[in-house]
Amino acid sequence: QVQLVESGGGLVQAGGSLRLSCAASGRAFSLYPMGWFRQVPGKEREFVATISGSGPTTYYADSVKGRFTISRENAKNTVYLQMNSLNAEDTAVYYCAKHRRMGYSGRDYLDDRTYDSWGQGTQVTVSS
Repeated sequence: QVQLVESGGGLVQAGGSLRLSCAASGRAFSLYPMGWFRQVPGKEREFVATISGSGPTTYYADSVKGRFTISRENAKNTVYLQMNSLNAEDTAVYYCAKHRRMGYSGRDYLDDRTYDSWGQGTQVTVSS
């Protein structure tokens, strides 16, 4: 069982930046795609970004494309989410997750049910 621990959340002004980190325990981290999701109270968890195991393939939600960048350092078992040009709509609890398979199937990366390990979440609050 993989354990994931997010960090880096906080309060930031609109237009600012934050970098989230997600440290993973366990072996074979580099074999699995990782994803970031976010959730606000009363709404469903929303896909943000994902990165393949080896790192060259990334996908983003339209709402964050061009502003957020997902990356990973497999030697450190860590995945990152660099968030720039933040706005109030980005306020949420951000979760990292491990994909249950070693590769994507179509656009399954959008579905949180295809991830089998989740972190506890880190709060990001953007003040306008």
